[in-house]
Amino acid sequence: MTATPAAKDATREDERIAAVATWKKIMRRPELGAIAGTVLVLAFFIVAASGTGMFTPAGIMNFLEVSAQLGILATAAALLMIGGEFDLSIGSMIGLAGIIIAIPTVQYGWPLWAALLLAFVCAVLVGWCNGYLVNRTGLPSFIVTLAFLFILRGLAIGGCRLLTGRTQIGGIQNHIPHDWLATLFSGEVATGLFAWMASHGWIATNFAGNPMVTGIPVSIVWWLGLTALATWMLLFTPYGNWIFASGGDANAARNSGVPVHRVKISLFIFTALSATVFASLQVMDTGSADTIRGMLKELEAIIAVVIGGALLTGGYGSAVGAALGALIFGMVQMGIFYTGVNTDWFKVFLGVMLLIAVLFNNFVRKKMMEAR
Repeated sequence: MTATPAAKDATREDERIAAVATWKKIMRRPELGAIAGTVLVLAFFIVAASGTGMFTPAGIMNFLEVSAQLGILATAAALLMIGGEFDLSIGSMIGLAGIIIAIPTVQYGWPLWAALLLAFVCAVLVGWCNGYLVNRTGLPSFIVTLAFLFILRGLAIGGCRLLTGRTQIGGIQNHIPHDWLATLFSGEVATGLFAWMASHGWIATNFAGNPMVTGIPVSIVWWLGLTALATWMLLFTPYGNWIFASGGDANAARNSGVPVHRVKISLFIFTALSATVFASLQVMDTGSADTIRGMLKELEAIIAVVIGGALLTGGYGSAVGAALGALIFGMVQMGIFYTGVNTDWFKVFLGVMLLIAVLFNNFVRKKMMEAR
């Protein structure tokens, strides 16, 4: 007997409201590969770095700080890649932002907060230019931002040498104390908590009775905060839906009323701002700026995002996955140091890890499509 149209409609409706199995929900999560990778890398170094101090409070802070620096960039890069675009100018933006902060402060006596604000304004302009040109010309973002990679690096080197006669600017640490904005990018938080834990013998102390770890570096706070913000936007706001739609099928999204151009411009601005946050943290930490800082950071950020489960084609990924990718990166980089392995092999391991991540993500993507 042939099913009636009403019966067919009822069947389709039943399929739409049918409960999805838990394992299918898990397989659909972009963080799956990153979680498995994090557990694997963690287990490896627990065994290989046993007794080296890697998992003492000081060691944990070391690899978390490395992870945080990359994670700040990876969070913004993840949103942009989910939106279907790339930004290869992130690294050059780091170098330029550092110089923009340093020259007015050291050479011209600006208050540090004013130089920081100038750097963030310039980041907004750079991000807007990237997004506008991608939308206006229709060129791949790979080409547009590759051009800005060279433009921004050239501006940093040429401008710094023109104004100062050198490519490195020092002496910024003298301007940090009592600057209201610099405190957001320097120092540590929860120092009182760590002192209290040391007084109760919960963490190690030095000969003077002070804690070996005095607090949580502010870069880690920025990393966690940006990851939480990005996750909230992706999962709980219409803007997050727009990002996924723009990366999945821009034409369909545009026909559905999604402001694709504005979404993509805002994402490019976010990547430039994240690079400036990174530069600000680095300048406050070292007390100096250098025109060559940030080189290859754009590639490291993309690696972290891909390891975190994002697809290069857009429309799929998560900020949590990018954070886990950055965590894996930090553990590997510092773990190789603690285990005594020649650090020359780090890049080899990173490349292999990227290849495995892409293969695994393709596998998960196929399973996800089968599960629908």
